[in-house]
Amino acid sequence: MGTFISIIVGCLSVGIILSAPMGPIGILVIQRTMEKGRKSGLYTGYGAALSDLFYCLLAGLGLSFVTDFITAHQNLFQIGGSIILIIFALFMIFRSPVKGIKHDDGKKINYTHDAITGFAFTLSNPLIIFLIFPLFARFGFPSSEYHFYHYIIGYLFIVIGAVLWWMAITFIVDKLRARFNINSMWLINKIMGGIILTLAVYGLISGLLTYFHVI
Repeated sequence: MGTFISIIVGCLSVGIILSAPMGPIGILVIQRTMEKGRKSGLYTGYGAALSDLFYCLLAGLGLSFVTDFITAHQNLFQIGGSIILIIFALFMIFRSPVKGIKHDDGKKINYTHDAITGFAFTLSNPLIIFLIFPLFARFGFPSSEYHFYHYIIGYLFIVIGAVLWWMAITFIVDKLRARFNINSMWLINKIMGGIILTLAVYGLISGLLTYFHVI
């Protein structure tokens, strides 16, 4: 029983810690929650959680050729990911939030699209695997002493931890969104887009400088 509790607590913590940093995916979840409602943000978080699980599986199953490839091409991944973030940031800054607001016109929001883009957005940053390794080491998961059912429980609770985080974030944002009008959401979009743009430009420049051995 002690082993199960240790796995549950540890992997739950891994899922939460992987999701908690307020990076681009966190901003995307907040934006969609404010514009389209909690369910849209939550589905985006679901997609991100599945992407986190994918990288946890790569790390946990010991697929060294994948991690070696990511390590060897770390700068290229940083450059490519930064370009994607720059495009997304510009989209946030210049797109009117009115287009994304949920209206009672019978038109359904595509939650599958929200989940897929959340998955793809998180997947575009494979460098997260370098955060997974120390987390696994900290919480002792996986272990050579574990059986297959220990792994199933562990990976399941990594997803549960991530989902719990996104449920909490979307709940808080959804409760606050009623206090904001269109102008407020426009301003928030520009601020969030500006933050992502700044981080992305910095990542792109540092990646290029490193790649060309300038620094």
